[in-house]
Amino acid sequence: MIFIECDPIKNTDDIHALTRAFFPSEDVRITLRDDCKNPTSHPVIKPVNSGKGGKLVYKSDMGAMFEIEVLNDTKDELKRTVYEALSLYTGRSLPWGALTGIRPTRLVRKRIEAGMNDDEIVDDMKACYFTSEEKTRLSLEIARKERELTAGLSGYSLYVDVPFCPTRCLYCSFTSNAVGSDRSIVTQYLEALESEIRCCAGLMNGRSPATVYIGGGTPTALVPDELDRLLQLLEYHFNIQAVPEITVEAGRPDSITPEKLRVLKAHNVTRISVNPQTMNQRTLDLIGRRHTVEQVEEAFYMAREQGFYNINMDMILGLPGEDIEDVEHTVNELCRLSPDSLTIHSLAVKRASYLKEWLEENRQGEIPDYTGMMDIASRGARSMGMSPYYLYRQKNISGNLENTGYAKEGKHGLYNILINEEIQDILALGAGAISKRVDPEGNAVRSANFKEVWDYIGKIDMVIDKKQSFWI
Repeated sequence: MIFIECDPIKNTDDIHALTRAFFPSEDVRITLRDDCKNPTSHPVIKPVNSGKGGKLVYKSDMGAMFEIEVLNDTKDELKRTVYEALSLYTGRSLPWGALTGIRPTRLVRKRIEAGMNDDEIVDDMKACYFTSEEKTRLSLEIARKERELTAGLSGYSLYVDVPFCPTRCLYCSFTSNAVGSDRSIVTQYLEALESEIRCCAGLMNGRSPATVYIGGGTPTALVPDELDRLLQLLEYHFNIQAVPEITVEAGRPDSITPEKLRVLKAHNVTRISVNPQTMNQRTLDLIGRRHTVEQVEEAFYMAREQGFYNINMDMILGLPGEDIEDVEHTVNELCRLSPDSLTIHSLAVKRASYLKEWLEENRQGEIPDYTGMMDIASRGARSMGMSPYYLYRQKNISGNLENTGYAKEGKHGLYNILINEEIQDILALGAGAISKRVDPEGNAVRSANFKEVWDYIGKIDMVIDKKQSFWI
């Protein structure tokens, strides 16, 4: 465990994120100096708007480590100061340097739009954030692709959340409920969702969305009749029949059947996911996926047979117990299947996931070679004729790396860019869904629905009232 005592300094969330990046296996606690003699009893403090700088004192279970003098606690200066001190202390550098934000491509895109050339952008990002040349050039490649794919885009996109899964995965922090034999909760949820759909269709004044994304959860945890009902409602109220991109996350192979795929095809769904996360059976068993490697293949070929020619697959780097050889095996198996796009996730340990508890109970040994894993996965994606087209980062992400979407030409998931780069309004429906309104300068305001399913169902009138206030 690492304790940080600090004078009243703002942006302490960034201090916490950078410290975790350098010490990924440690629990990090921050307290205001003199608040308490026992800092272990305090969670991370909220930023204090002092604007004065101050001192950070790092301690571990073994005693004092080092101190950092902060002369200027404006966000970027603070992060540079902390990064340089931690890098000197550990003898390490991080691939994304002092960046703790989730959208590095936005920083690069602004520099492109300012007329800077590639070398100037690489030098400027290194000077401002200590980012590596490799990651900056990856951001450049993606930023240009994003600009190409979103040129001239207007209107809004529609997101619908289906918060049900066959079982809950160990790493999952989403609002997801395992569906058993009692499906009454699903029936009540769909009734509440129908009310929200009817209300929000009126708020959009008959405009059709640019993209539709049905996620969760696992939407294919619904039975065929439920899927059909949901898609009929969306078609009737939002006129989505002609929308060029309609994605449904059929992520769990154990939820995919020919009947469900036929329903999706009948409603002009253009893009689906069949997500293994790993092709190593022992890992699937450990993380609670409750399906086999063979079922991944069966679901993939089943979708091909039903006429789906834009299939995404996800993989996660850094899953418990996996090493370089395990990742290489997964990549080789996915290359053999040759999906149309591949999303490479770096594991992020979320507070709301069972994984955090599991890791605390099962102390892991040597930290995996996350950079080597990413290199193998990225090379595999490019070997299938894919190029990167969107990127985002998360708190507590393994190896201080990133999540990157790769796709073959014409097989991109446009919604993935829109939700991450905040280029367009997002109307989001369902439990835990977060709507966004984006102004011409790219500033977003958000409005979240109740996260828990029973809250959403029981307070649907409040959800609708809030939606009306947000969009009018």
